[in-house]
Amino acid sequence: MKPISTLLRIAQEAAISAGIEILKIYEEDFDVSFKKDDSPLTLADQKAHQIILAYLTSTEIPIISEEGKDIAFEIRKNWKLCWMVDPLDGTKEFIKKNGEFTVNIALIENGVPTLGVIYVPVKKELFFGWELKAFKIEPISDISELNTAQAVALKPKEFSNEITIMASRSHLSAATIDFIEKIKNSDEVENIHLISAGSSLKMCHVAEGKADVYPRFAPTMEWDTAAGHAICRAAGVRIIIAGSQQELVYNKENLLNPWFVAGDRFGS
Repeated sequence: MKPISTLLRIAQEAAISAGIEILKIYEEDFDVSFKKDDSPLTLADQKAHQIILAYLTSTEIPIISEEGKDIAFEIRKNWKLCWMVDPLDGTKEFIKKNGEFTVNIALIENGVPTLGVIYVPVKKELFFGWELKAFKIEPISDISELNTAQAVALKPKEFSNEITIMASRSHLSAATIDFIEKIKNSDEVENIHLISAGSSLKMCHVAEGKADVYPRFAPTMEWDTAAGHAICRAAGVRIIIAGSQQELVYNKENLLNPWFVAGDRFGS
């Protein structure tokens, strides 16, 4: 395996390059098609996938991508390492043109997301984390501007009686509303602030201390969460299965995630 610093740089360059191509399409009129599960698909998803594939193939580590071909678990189960990619996370937000979409790339080691890169094309923000180090660089609009000396360390929010909860822009379920109500009724909470956002931005905001918790009681796939999970993990924030203390795991036979909570204070 290449050194982790090399893999990180490749993933960063891949995410930024894909984001640049996504923005070109975003700023024009574009067609929308639909996959078998009725989820939307655009030219931006497909082009971003091809760009990221070109970068990551050089690492000789297998790739699982939302826009890639399905790979049988009989093959995947033997992978100790793999990339987990969502070339355009938040396609619905991309179509709405609200800017809340991201490029997500994660490295999975034995089911654990150990490296994550998230690029936010409209805001020109780059989040990344590995081991116990998580950072953000902004603004960054080109690979030539990728200077880690300008990175700012991510710091989760300190516990207080003022609670900020991240909620999905497009998938606020009844179970999520119930979870929020339980926090509101907690004796240790005085005020609740609810922030809605699309894509993996919700995990980024928990990792950087803009929010305490992000509950997700609606379907997500592993590629939706892997990069954000890696960044949160590097910042010291756990992503745990709702009602348990077990963290999400990756490269499962079924790539659908269980319900989860990002943030330690209200996780179980």
